[in-house]
Amino acid sequence: MTSPMKCLASNPTRYVQSFRLFLANSTEHQCMREFMESRLPATISSIGNGKSTINILSVGGGAGEIDLLILSKVQARYPGITINNEVIEPSVDQISKYKGRVAETSNLENVKFTWHKETANEYESRMNAEKKSKKWDFIHMIQMLYYVKDIPATIQYFHSLLETQAKLLIIVGSETSGWETLWRKFASSFSLQDLCSYVSSADIKRILDSAGLKYQVHELPSYMDITSCFVEGNDDGELLLDFLTEICDFSKTAPPELKQQVMEELRKPECSEKRDGKVLFNNNLSAIVIEP
Repeated sequence: MTSPMKCLASNPTRYVQSFRLFLANSTEHQCMREFMESRLPATISSIGNGKSTINILSVGGGAGEIDLLILSKVQARYPGITINNEVIEPSVDQISKYKGRVAETSNLENVKFTWHKETANEYESRMNAEKKSKKWDFIHMIQMLYYVKDIPATIQYFHSLLETQAKLLIIVGSETSGWETLWRKFASSFSLQDLCSYVSSADIKRILDSAGLKYQVHELPSYMDITSCFVEGNDDGELLLDFLTEICDFSKTAPPELKQQVMEELRKPECSEKRDGKVLFNNNLSAIVIEP
């Protein structure tokens, strides 16, 4: 008998809904902003030395919030220099939001934006077909490696596009997070299709070590308020459960036993802590800066 469960990524509208709710209920972007404020200036301090144009590639740029913060830091370090910012993003909805955000942001006169509606794999295939291998001064892949089929090959490919002074920034869930506990336990139950897979900083470090690449890891503490997940029939809670499990309508389509196990796991200290009557899921991230 086939399972009624479907991968969340197969329903783009619900995916974007659940993702937006996740951002609203978590400190995901706050902890990234803190990293961009405190650590990014040193990371990008030499990427544009001696250059008249800085080329930046955003792989999975989403709606552009973090991209624009990154650009502001590059502009501060290299005032007045032309920046070519290319974005790979498969979601039309996210690209539209990104363009709207750019239109509302001042001080972007020296930034040229190009959007490619495609996945990382599609970009690689297109470049190979066109026999192009453009080099980049800074490439960032923020919270997107869950959606590529061959993670080591994808990292290897984009790393091969780095200029000599460049950096590759990867941000993924930390091996210290609740995601690690939840997904290591239930991955076989959650993973229905090849649309998404779980990966943490532990996996990325293994890949980089085996490839002999030099890198630094910065831990970004973060949490997500999942209190509403424990309120039966709560719409927000159901969307957050979808996001946690990557299953569309998890609450309604999961076998009762699996749902019960997941709810119990989410309450455990390995996943969450209770604070002020709220259940706060450990959403820690790792920012990994890779040398050329």
